[in-house]
Order: sequence, then structure tokens, then C-alpha cells
Amino acid sequence: MKLILAPMEGLTDVHMRDLLTRIAGPQGYDWCVTEFIRITNRLLPARTFYQYCPELLTGSRTFAGTPVHIQLLGSEPAVLAENAARAAELGAPGIDLNFGCPAKTVNQHRGGAVLLDEPDVVHAIVAAVRRAVPPEVPVSAKMRLGVNDREYMLDNARGIEAAGAAWLTVHARTKADGYRPPAHWDAIGRIREATTMPVIANGDIVSPAEAERCRALSGCEDLMIGRGAVSRPDLVRQLRGENFTLTWPEVVTWQKQFLAHMEEAGINPVEACSGAKWTEHGMVSRYKQWLAMLTQGYPEASALFARVKRLKHVEEIRFELQRP
Repeated sequence: MKLILAPMEGLTDVHMRDLLTRIAGPQGYDWCVTEFIRITNRLLPARTFYQYCPELLTGSRTFAGTPVHIQLLGSEPAVLAENAARAAELGAPGIDLNFGCPAKTVNQHRGGAVLLDEPDVVHAIVAAVRRAVPPEVPVSAKMRLGVNDREYMLDNARGIEAAGAAWLTVHARTKADGYRPPAHWDAIGRIREATTMPVIANGDIVSPAEAERCRALSGCEDLMIGRGAVSRPDLVRQLRGENFTLTWPEVVTWQKQFLAHMEEAGINPVEACSGAKWTEHGMVSRYKQWLAMLTQGYPEASALFARVKRLKHVEEIRFELQRP
């Protein structure tokens, strides 16, 4: 079984990838995927790729050794292909294409899930990118079940396969569904039966029990873990069969490391040259975002969040983390 850490815009940046893959250990995630890089009408400079994926400067792996694939989002096949080739030249071990983002601001510019109403465009994008990158660099795609319904679900999946994708990840909702439960894992099973490429299931995998239900209903062996990985950082090790549970004091220690890592990004030579710098406001906001998600897995996180939600400085938060 392969387990992949999902790309989540505004959440799984280099710092979160580092933290979650270190907690997961060497046998945890098979690979992770960057937040999407928006491609419009030009070839992006190398510094943009380093900003989204500083791991390119360290062998395209997190410090825990987990490979990091780069995800691109856009609607112009030729420009996406050109940028994919650059990412591969810079060392990306895999290129993933985003056909799943449901955000209105992205969809209004013909990016993400809205393209699922245009199967020919989806096919053309994957085919162009596949031709542009070396054969040893896998090209994959991530899609939803559709825009408002599943009318083109199988057309998109078959087109992605025909274009040469190495695998397909499916979030088991339409764009219109957003993130509302439930995830329709059975629909992924229809895609798996209609194609021969590997299909990876994604959506609402938040516990070992839900992972087993997902695999049973979808027929998929492999899983991509998103919000469940952030709210329960020990989930991946439990999915690997380990008797492993992070206690709240251990989670607090990781929170301190998370803050320290973001603070160091402004002076660390590798990350500084990539542009991955943080303002204090950004650090505090990102920390609170993670803490809010931790409330789903740890009751103690709710009390801590109540104490820090109005704080504006890292030192204030660090003080609260020292309290019993």
C-alpha cells in the first residue's frame, strides 16, 4: 500500500511537509506533493519553483527523506508543458497536474476542477506535459468526480490515462460538493474499473477505520491523506500498522518545532535563497490554522486555541505552549 501526503493550498508548505514527514518516519509517506504552482501564460523563473519547493535544493526530498513531487495548475497545455520541463530540469522527481481545486478564484481563471467539464482540454494538458518531461519522470493527475455532477467522470479518467499519466488520484467529491461529507468512495471504484492505470483514493481518510472503508468501497490499494494527516499527524503510522499514538505533550513539542522552523526560514541559507521567508503575522496565522485542525484529534487543542486565537506574536504563543 502506498500512502501519499496530499497537496493542500495554504497548508502543506515546506514547513508542514517537513514536520509531517518527520513524524511519519522513514516508512511513512511514499511521497508528498507541493501546493499547486499557478501557471498562466509564461515560463516561470527557477526561483518560483524553489519558493514552492525548497526541497529541490536538497535532492527533492524533505529532511526526513520523503520525495517531493511538484504540482502545476493551469489551462494552457503548451505553457504547462514548458513549465513542467523546467521543474524536471530543476530536479522534480514527479509532476502532478491539478484538476481538483474547487476554489472560485482559481476556477474563474480556468484552473482546477472547472476543467473537468472539458475532457478534451484535460487530455491535451496531460499529453503535452507527458511529452515535455523525460520519460523517467512520472506525470500524474489529481481530479474530482466532476464539476456539478459526474457526467464526464469516466471520460476524464480515460483521457488522462490515454495521455500517458502514470497514475490518477481521485478526490471523491465534485467541485460543487466542496468538502461536505460524505466522500463518495464507491465512485472511485467505477474509475478504477474503467481504467488500467493505478488509481489513488483521496477524501475523508481521517482514521484507520475510515481508510479501510475507503479501500473496500473504492477497490483502491493506495491512499492520499489530506486533512486527516494534519489533524492527526500520527495517522500515517497507524495506517502502516504501528501501535503508535502521539500524546498531547508530544504534539506540543512538535508545535514548538514548527514555530522554530518557520522562524529559521528567514535566515536559513537554503530556504532564504528560495524566497520561503515568513513575516510574524504569517507565522502566527499558519500556526493557528494548524492548531484549529488539531482540535479534531486532540481535545486539549481546543483549550489552547481559545488562549492563543487573539495573540499576534510568536513569543506570546510560545509562552502559552510552556503552560501545563
